[in-house]
Amino acid sequence: MRLPRDLSGQDLAKLLQRYGYQVTRHTGSHMRLTSRVRGKEHHLTIPGHAALRVGTLAGILADVAGYLEIDRTRLEQELFGR
Repeated sequence: MRLPRDLSGQDLAKLLQRYGYQVTRHTGSHMRLTSRVRGKEHHLTIPGHAALRVGTLAGILADVAGYLEIDRTRLEQELFGR
């Protein structure tokens, strides 16, 4: 699956709210998101750039998929509906 090339950090943060992630800190151009599902906390740092680089987005999605214990391809389909 091809990742979106125009997804902003703000848009990704909104999409990840489906999985319990909330912005807990915003410092400079980066946001810190925290999820408290499955009995433990998981933290992510997302750049607030207008368009995330593909490698950065792929790394974030891999981290979230590992935490949620689902396949990254499934996560991408759920988030981006492709």
